[in-house]
Amino acid sequence: MTEYFANVYSGVSTVLVGMGLTFRHLFTPAVTLQYPEKKNALPIGARAQLFNNIDDCIGCGFCVKVCPVDCIYMETVKVGPGEDLGKASLGNPKRLHVLRFDIDMAKCCYCDLCTIPCPTECLQMTPKYESSVYARANLLYHFATYPPEDTARIRAEGARREAAEAEKRKAAAAARAAGAKTTPKEGATKLATAAKETATEPAE
Repeated sequence: MTEYFANVYSGVSTVLVGMGLTFRHLFTPAVTLQYPEKKNALPIGARAQLFNNIDDCIGCGFCVKVCPVDCIYMETVKVGPGEDLGKASLGNPKRLHVLRFDIDMAKCCYCDLCTIPCPTECLQMTPKYESSVYARANLLYHFATYPPEDTARIRAEGARREAAEAEKRKAAAAARAAGAKTTPKEGATKLATAAKETATEPAE
């Protein structure tokens, strides 16, 4: 009989202890959020997904050079004669067509080094930190806005200009090399002529 009442007491006391804990937390504020309807505010300096405002990008390539994991891909072509692309919002002149500007967020290590040297502040870390996708290829973000036909045309024109400039440099180098070459006989003749002209000059 004593054991029976001891078991009853143990069961009732256990329930009361559990319910006391439950009622104590019932009237305290919740510590969780109903995600994704509600989200915590990000701290200052939080690093999340990169975004490039391509309208302000001048194609300087600083971000590509500083990236430690090579997750930024850029292709640029110099503007042609008479072309004016305007200026960025901070006044930086645009001298390059940015035909490609891609960021592979699957490789990004979120170091934020690429945004620091950007002269136009067009490359920034955004508050977007939810980047789950069904395919890794969807983490490659494209920011260039040139249509394919314009990209092909600008690329071809740039290649022609570079070829023409290379030919000009080659011709100039050949002309300099030809002008620098003189035979020993020609050199002696020039020295003799110079000496003769010096000797015939009237003394002051």
